[in-house]
Amino acid sequence: MEINFTGRTKVVAYADDLLVATKGDSVRAVENYANVELGKIDGWSRRNKIKFNDKKSKVMLVTRRKRREDKRITLYLHYKPLEQVTQMKYLGIILDQKFRFQEHIKCVAERCAKLVHTLSRAAKLSWGIRGEAISTIYKGAILPLHMVPRYG
Repeated sequence: MEINFTGRTKVVAYADDLLVATKGDSVRAVENYANVELGKIDGWSRRNKIKFNDKKSKVMLVTRRKRREDKRITLYLHYKPLEQVTQMKYLGIILDQKFRFQEHIKCVAERCAKLVHTLSRAAKLSWGIRGEAISTIYKGAILPLHMVPRYG
């Protein structure tokens, strides 16, 4: 993308996923800055004949402030308001509005438990699949579930 975003905005694009993060001193400031940036993205997409799906696009306000202010935020894409959520999945990781990752950890733990249960049923002491096969399944199916990519 050849868009000049302000210093308040970071954009991460991966394949067909786009994450736009904008910071500000208040919820209203973030709302205003983000709408300006989304306007730039909308203009770019029209010029390049690309349409972002406003039904799949979500808004999540990330804040750790305890201050009592209205946390509702209205952002627009293609002149349509986007749905505000308290958590979203991005590149396989469930993000929440306080970056605590509790829901992500819970989902990964449940998936691991199901796989371990299935693996243990298949690997009985006197019959079933061999130890090497169990090790291969464990390394290929369970270990990757709890591996979170580390950046920088």
